[in-house]
Amino acid sequence: MTHDHDLVLRPTAAQTEAALNPPPGRNGGDLVVETLAGLGATTVFGLPGQHALGMFDALRRSDLRYIGLRVENNAGFAADAYGRVTGEAAPLLLSTGPGALTSLAALQEARAASAPVLAIGSQVPTAGLGGGRHGYLHELPDQAASFRGVVKSVHTVRTQSQIPSAIAEAWTSALTVPHGPVWVEIPQDVLLAETPIPVVTGGDTFPEELPPRPELTAVAADLLTRAERPAIIAGGGVVRADASKKLRQLAERLQAPVVTTFGGKGAFPWTHPLSLQSWLEDRHTTDFLEDADVLLVVGSGLGELSSNYHTFAPRGRVIQIEADLGKLESNHPALGIHADARLALQALLETVDERTDATAPARVRDVLDRVRERIASQELTLEQDVLAAVRRALPSDAPSFWDMTILAYWAWSAFDAKAPNTMHSAQGAGGLGYGFPAALGAAAADPTRPVLAVSGDGGALYSIAELATARQYDLNVTWLIVDDGGYGILREYMTDAFGEPTATELTRPDYVALAESFGVPGVRTSPQTLEADLAKALAAPGPSVVVLPAVLRMFAPTHLG
Repeated sequence: MTHDHDLVLRPTAAQTEAALNPPPGRNGGDLVVETLAGLGATTVFGLPGQHALGMFDALRRSDLRYIGLRVENNAGFAADAYGRVTGEAAPLLLSTGPGALTSLAALQEARAASAPVLAIGSQVPTAGLGGGRHGYLHELPDQAASFRGVVKSVHTVRTQSQIPSAIAEAWTSALTVPHGPVWVEIPQDVLLAETPIPVVTGGDTFPEELPPRPELTAVAADLLTRAERPAIIAGGGVVRADASKKLRQLAERLQAPVVTTFGGKGAFPWTHPLSLQSWLEDRHTTDFLEDADVLLVVGSGLGELSSNYHTFAPRGRVIQIEADLGKLESNHPALGIHADARLALQALLETVDERTDATAPARVRDVLDRVRERIASQELTLEQDVLAAVRRALPSDAPSFWDMTILAYWAWSAFDAKAPNTMHSAQGAGGLGYGFPAALGAAAADPTRPVLAVSGDGGALYSIAELATARQYDLNVTWLIVDDGGYGILREYMTDAFGEPTATELTRPDYVALAESFGVPGVRTSPQTLEADLAKALAAPGPSVVVLPAVLRMFAPTHLG
């Protein structure tokens, strides 16, 4: 039997002509960009550096679009968002040593969120590899070792003939579920040397699918069919696998209430009669999930945030579908199914029987009523009004990117994402500075929709330089900065724990004047005018900044009672 991928593709006449008569002046960097283009890349992110100049010079001879950011970590966040929004591997070009290392926090977030980022960095010249004592600028004893614990896979190149295959292998790794970041490094001299290797014209790769084991889905289907009180936790794996429609079909067939994790926002319709929304930091929700006799967890490892800070203790049978093998049964015993969420949900749809349960919607409403009563008792009207204003101002199909800030923590639980793959945050790894540069990456991926970024003033200072990037490429991003004078959530944490905060107060710039100095329109708003100001900024083409001076409070934790 012949498989499609066993066939040898014959070169076209144009490909043969290009191979036999390559244009003059090509170097190793050309092999990099030709391979990326052959694999289907259209946009690359990055920041040049001394050892990487061969790659960046080759961009000039290619059709790839380059988006250059001002800090490598921000370039990594932009690539992360591009990968999340498109489902494609996002190339990230970096230089050696400090440039490479500065990207690590962004790559940690990409790994935690399963975002496909293809990071390609330079290295010192080949003669200097291996010892770390040659005195080259940017030299590290073992640069790849710095990435090995962060990314999915590491690929090292030592000769030009290795470049196309190494990049194709890395591309396949990034797009094999679970998606994630990968690292390729190429020495400076290999990038700069003129190359005799023909123009790279092919680039097919075959990311592996991850189907479930049929005996496991058969047992899972039987458990769910016979359950009296089934419930579902839907995580980021549902969004990454584009499986939200299958999730809805299964939930309706089982009459199973669904809660989405903070990484799974939008995986299930917010106002659906079976939707428990995303109130995971709530004891009422936790109690409801603990009471399920069969709990289906799809695309979540039930980590700290998804388990109400590890207070969640299910009493029923747990079925866990997870593409990341290391997360399978890592926090709770379960019938563990190592599979892509879409394929596993399809297998369950084909085998479960339909359940009838007229009480499920009423039980869901009861939980949500209890949650609303709890929030209402805490006098948090300002916070709820601000979040509601943001939701009204943001078009329903527009993506939003949230930094680690109090308004984002509210949004995790209380914001209706309206659709899958539209609300993104840095809660995977939890680093500051994600929102704005990530939004720039999303705007590069789809310039037809406005993109919202939300930061606190502390997180904003991490990425303020990217106002230059937004203006240079005229990216359609509105940046909402909630200015509370410091690291607001840390101020709360320290006050609660120690009676007073330390190291949380910040001197800030005038963000409106600063934005305008970059040529980016800025406006200072208030809770009362936020909706109108934000809607106006989002409707205007190009970048803009909206600053909201406000001290917001977090709702009281409910994992303690």
